[in-house]
Amino acid sequence: MRLFLCSLLLLLTFAFSFAPAVKSTPPTSQIEQYLINAQFPEGKAALEAKLQQNPNDDQSRFGLGVVQLMGATEKLMQSLYTYGLQQNGITQFFPILRLPVPVNPQPQPVTYQDTRQILQDLLNNLTAIETTLEPIKDNTVKLPLRIGLTRMDFNANGKLEEDESFWKTFSLLTGIQATEEAAQNFAIAFDMGDVVWLKGYCNLLSAIIQVVLAHDESKLFDSTAHLVFANPQTPYSFLANGTGIFSFGNVDISDIVALIHLINFPVVEPQRLTAALQNFQTVTALSRESWNLILAETDNDREWLPNPRQKAVIPNAVVTQAMIDSWLNFLNEADTLFTGKKLIPFWRKREVRGINLNQVFTQPRGFDLVLWVQGTAAAPYLEFGKQTDTATWQQLLQVFRGQFFEFAAWFN
Repeated sequence: MRLFLCSLLLLLTFAFSFAPAVKSTPPTSQIEQYLINAQFPEGKAALEAKLQQNPNDDQSRFGLGVVQLMGATEKLMQSLYTYGLQQNGITQFFPILRLPVPVNPQPQPVTYQDTRQILQDLLNNLTAIETTLEPIKDNTVKLPLRIGLTRMDFNANGKLEEDESFWKTFSLLTGIQATEEAAQNFAIAFDMGDVVWLKGYCNLLSAIIQVVLAHDESKLFDSTAHLVFANPQTPYSFLANGTGIFSFGNVDISDIVALIHLINFPVVEPQRLTAALQNFQTVTALSRESWNLILAETDNDREWLPNPRQKAVIPNAVVTQAMIDSWLNFLNEADTLFTGKKLIPFWRKREVRGINLNQVFTQPRGFDLVLWVQGTAAAPYLEFGKQTDTATWQQLLQVFRGQFFEFAAWFN
């Protein structure tokens, strides 16, 4: 079970890490009110009605996509709450499982098929968001939002409680003391570049989900689901009744060994891997489109992703032309790997062949973590050919001052 949503929440974590507030508060919009009051179904219905009357209203269409995104996030949180997501040393390693889902005193039983359904629902919602955003063509579209004020009914009890807000979730997630005042003042003017950015993120998250659903992780679930959920339905109910002789705190070391050992997943739906590859390629294309739009901007209005002439809404976050150029080079290099035009260097000595990443997706043979680390799982994909230049990747790390992965999560 490897969920990865709430990207915007995690990126807000990045934003609040720079500073707790900025000094610009836009007027409250109707779309913002839907977010603040967690009225996602109501907002969706109202905005769809507006689009029925005026299909060219890109402002409302953008707002609808945001409302759908937040509604999908709320549904994910509620699903994790329903099945009693646990917080421990294991779940802390997985970003989505670190989200401070409230403790459920009466968790429902969860099966492996239930976890697949959570992912499929999420995939369906991401597809719907992208479909909503796709027709937007107005390069002047702008949607000012104080996104940190968004609230969600995490435990699905019909009430909005004190901890059920983005800014409060940020504080619980990071330990950094954000405040409601900071969230009131943290305004972002999302524009056309951000529309394309969000479409790219939908594709990125969809690709990850497709990769998971392409494989059968049922054996892993049966033997380790008790580390994640309070009441998993497996053949080994005794696992949930406490640790064994290798206990370390509230986790048994043998469970960790079993977890690593069982990351050996047969492919059950290979077409999903082909879809994932298409999603990844769409991500790189949309990222280029997004940066073309951002570089053409001449305003300077609370920018989420700024060009070198603009100021980011995130204090002290500077984007240089060298960063953008390096990012675009990275996209080009990634495309050569996705298409198989270049190969990934193999990590075993005395082997001059490289790995064809395209064939990993199009000719899948299952995924065994240990054998991939060792190298034998890569053998079917080894071939002679031009390999990606390590200097390209080294330059990325240098230009981004060793923070490439943090910037990559922001840049998309």
